[in-house]
Amino acid sequence: MRIDEFTEKVLPLSERLIRFAGSFLKEREDARDVVQDVLMTLWEKRGELERIDLPGAFAMRMVRNRCLDRIKRGRLVPLSREAEARMASWRSAEEDHSEVRDTDVLVRRLMASLPEQQRTVIHLRDVEQLEFEEMAAITGMNVNALRVCLSRARKQVREELLKIWEHEERRGKNMAREVL
Repeated sequence: MRIDEFTEKVLPLSERLIRFAGSFLKEREDARDVVQDVLMTLWEKRGELERIDLPGAFAMRMVRNRCLDRIKRGRLVPLSREAEARMASWRSAEEDHSEVRDTDVLVRRLMASLPEQQRTVIHLRDVEQLEFEEMAAITGMNVNALRVCLSRARKQVREELLKIWEHEERRGKNMAREVL
């Protein structure tokens, strides 16, 4: 693969790869480091890229594996779900109420609290908008398992979002009673 082909086919994936790495590593700089490492590896093995059917999926899988390797080696420790929930509650107490109520912010927080496999699948489908075949190439899961995992992830996010909205509604009614 020539430099112009690499620039045209692989480099445009950078932002997508950074977002994907960020879904594992929390720190944008760590995500950028992983992606830069993957891009260097791809450049070094550019001759082999021509034989790969889905170079984007191949790059995403490399990013996923490198992120998991970093986490396993202990260089980066993912937050536990409990710690993330505590931090989210601390942040929400400090943030403006309009931002807390913003559905996008809530959904992103809820997605981040999902187990790794569900978080990966929902990110690939709903954020990156990949097809199931490409997701299968990235995750190593079959399409039916991906559909089940995505369904469960969406259900969990939906249920948690409804709980939050119900809590806010009750809190609003209680505040109205106190004022009136």
